[in-house]
Amino acid sequence: MSSSWESCLGLAIALVLILEGLGPLLFPNRWQRVMRKLSESPGSALRQTGALLVISGVILVIILNP
Repeated sequence: MSSSWESCLGLAIALVLILEGLGPLLFPNRWQRVMRKLSESPGSALRQTGALLVISGVILVIILNP
């Protein structure tokens, strides 16, 4: 039997996969345009976006962790 943190980690990964899959599933043409624009963005802009997402995720984990 897996431990509690392993179950939580598995659930978190499953939710990320579901959320990441919704864009291409529901809006494939728009998703392609967004991916094309992202690939043309400078690395610094992508790095800033990634940092913002990580910080937001950490804040959410802190807030939602019982």
